[in-house]
Amino acid sequence: MKPDPHAVPEQKTGAKKDIMHSEQAADDNDARKLFMIARNRLVSVNRWHEYSDGLSAVFQLTDGDGTLTDRTAETGDYFSISVPGAPGPADVDGYDWVRVEAIEDRSDPDGPHESMIIQVRPASDPNKRVENVAHFFSNEATSSFVIERNGKTVTAAVYGRNETPNTGTENVVDKVRNAVVGLGAMVGFANVQWKNLVKGLVRPS
Repeated sequence: MKPDPHAVPEQKTGAKKDIMHSEQAADDNDARKLFMIARNRLVSVNRWHEYSDGLSAVFQLTDGDGTLTDRTAETGDYFSISVPGAPGPADVDGYDWVRVEAIEDRSDPDGPHESMIIQVRPASDPNKRVENVAHFFSNEATSSFVIERNGKTVTAAVYGRNETPNTGTENVVDKVRNAVVGLGAMVGFANVQWKNLVKGLVRPS
C-alpha cells in the first residue's frame, strides 16, 4: 500500500518510515467488519499498548488543555508517550508529547475503498509553561496512522516523515537524550513498536 500523497506530508529532511501490516478477509462483508474494528481501535489511543504484542510505549490521550481523557481522539488533542527503556525529557516529567493536527475519516462501507487517518506532530507539554518541544524528534516530524480497506484487504500503517532529532531544547540533558533516542528511532529503534501496533490494530477479533 502506497501512502496517500494528500494525507501524508512530503518527505523533505531526515529519516522516513513506512511500516504496515495487512489482513485478507474471506469476503467483502468480513473486510468491512474488520475495517470498523481496526478503525475503532485506531481512535482508542489509550488502549494502543493493549493491542500491541510485546514491549510497547504507553499512550495517554489528553484534551487541548492537557487534561487526561478517556474518549476517542479528536483534532487538537495531545498524546503523552512513555517510551520503554528510554528516559523521558526532564523538563516535562519524563513524557514525550505529540499533538493531533488532523483526523480524516473516509469511512464508506458501501464502496470498495475506505480509510481513517490520524496525523500527529511533536509538541510542547500542554500542562507546562515550557515552549520547548517535548519529544525526541523536532516538530518538523510527523507520524500518520492509517487504517485502509481496499476490497477484501484491510491494512494498518504508520508513516513517519521528516524525522530529525530534537536538539533545539535549552536543557542540555534533554538535548543529549533527544539526540541519542532520536537517532536510535531513526535507525530502527521505533520500528518494533510500530510493527507491533499495526499488527494489533488489524488483528481479527
